[in-house]
Amino acid sequence: MKPQFPLGDARQLPFWRRPVTLLFLMAAAMPVAFATWSALLNNFVIEVAGFDGSDIGWLHTVREIPGFFAIGVIALIMFMHEQVLGLIALCLLGVATALTAQFPTLGGILTITMLSSIGFHYYETVNQSLQLQWIDKLRAPQMLGWLMAAGSGATLVAYVLIVMTWETLNLTYNMVYMLSGGFTACVALFCFFAYPRFEAPNPQIKKMVLRRRYWLYYALQFMAGARRQIFVVFAGFMMVEKFGFEVHEVTALFLINLVANMIFAPLMGRAVFLFGERRTLIFEYVGLALLFTAYGGVYFFGWGVALAATLYVVDHILFSLALALKTYFQKIADPGDIAPTAAVAFTINHIAAVFLPALLGYLWLVSPAAVFFMASAMACVSCALAMLIPRHPEPGNETVLSRFIAAPAE
Repeated sequence: MKPQFPLGDARQLPFWRRPVTLLFLMAAAMPVAFATWSALLNNFVIEVAGFDGSDIGWLHTVREIPGFFAIGVIALIMFMHEQVLGLIALCLLGVATALTAQFPTLGGILTITMLSSIGFHYYETVNQSLQLQWIDKLRAPQMLGWLMAAGSGATLVAYVLIVMTWETLNLTYNMVYMLSGGFTACVALFCFFAYPRFEAPNPQIKKMVLRRRYWLYYALQFMAGARRQIFVVFAGFMMVEKFGFEVHEVTALFLINLVANMIFAPLMGRAVFLFGERRTLIFEYVGLALLFTAYGGVYFFGWGVALAATLYVVDHILFSLALALKTYFQKIADPGDIAPTAAVAFTINHIAAVFLPALLGYLWLVSPAAVFFMASAMACVSCALAMLIPRHPEPGNETVLSRFIAAPAE
């Protein structure tokens, strides 16, 4: 990696070597490994390892443990530049994904999943911090939307290849995991050697930061992590277990999601800019409450596969609005708090994720509908919290209650 380079002087560099280009490259590389792993996972563990609902719950509990310990990023950035840490973690994600099919047993899958998850969660923690440090507040909603669209576009290419070639070329899980993971690792290595270390103007506090005035952000992160786990773990599992989707069919569903994200993510960023974080998050959570209730209805009333697939796509579109939570924090945060708070928030986001998948895996064996009804209740709680976001959040005006409470800055 090249020597340190002040962020303010980045415009002197060629466009392909600027910080925003690096963010786009990383945004495109990460989901190629992670999303391909996710698309094949349910078929892989059911067909090769014979997983049931309990096993998949334990797998995702193991996968989320590194997210719970994302606070360890604070210790690592004391000795390592954030950008360097992010690229090393991205490379680890790629290598571990490439090796996934080499360990087709419960123990092997759990072990390699733990390694890939360390790469994913530490990369995501650092990446969120770098995005908020490197992107101007006024441009952040639209730029974050475009970064999401870039990730969707890169993954779209991978999924098209899987759908078109899985049966015709008789691909194996090992081949697909090796290619997708290898691509991500190679991009990470290229970025490591091709880009200088960009230095933001505001030095980051290299210790754990917990501030009372960020309490609403912490609460929203906790609820988002709990609610999101139910979708990530069980919605895709439902499509395979209940409706018998094959690899190319699951991947085709992911393709639809990607196209929707490419179209709607920039529009969602524009919506956050126009309507503010409060309104867009309320809209997202109301939509998710209705969506998860309908998921429960798929089991409770025996609704068909077409509705289940539609709900799956709508959920991904609504998820694009989650960028409003990032921009809300960017507006209320002290500039030096971004890196340590990103690590703390990631840990808070994963508190429920560590135990919920395993517990709900057992509930799934009894009543899959009850699992989705719980997610709907969580979305309602998130909506109530979002109503506390002020129309124009800023330091000193973090919640609608701030005007009534003379809170200190800490």
